[in-house]
Amino acid sequence: MRTFAIAFSALLLASAVAKADTTADIIGETGETIGSATLTGSPHGVLIRVEIEAGGMTPGWHGIHLHQVGDCSDVGEFQLSGGHVNPEGREHGLLNPDGPDAGDLPNLFANEDGSVNAEMFTWLITLDALQEGDGSAIVFHENEDDHMSQPIGGAGARVACAEIH
Repeated sequence: MRTFAIAFSALLLASAVAKADTTADIIGETGETIGSATLTGSPHGVLIRVEIEAGGMTPGWHGIHLHQVGDCSDVGEFQLSGGHVNPEGREHGLLNPDGPDAGDLPNLFANEDGSVNAEMFTWLITLDALQEGDGSAIVFHENEDDHMSQPIGGAGARVACAEIH
């Protein structure tokens, strides 16, 4: 009986720790699906895998952030996603001594053909928190984030968006 109890407890713990992946379509500036983002919860944060097809982004570095609202319906603007997820009210920037906020992520690089294959991890928020209420969004910017300037590190316009629910 004790062996069963230990095995059952281990199974419950494993199911609590191993969250199901959540996959979201990445919507480009004109409303087309340009790729996907897969989020995997862990006990200490979220693993994010971004896959964008050729032609999906302009080549070069782009800022990427987690935003407060899971709404990308205002295609081309993506303002309905709100500001950064920031429950602790911290300053923007991975390099900021008064930051980072929970929406800050490292920049990603789009290849010459506009494709992206990237994986990043954030310990600043959980998948559960991103999925609560009206969800959240991953927002991609036209320029890279300097990880210091307020409010978004000089990353510029929002050029793509993915809803997290």
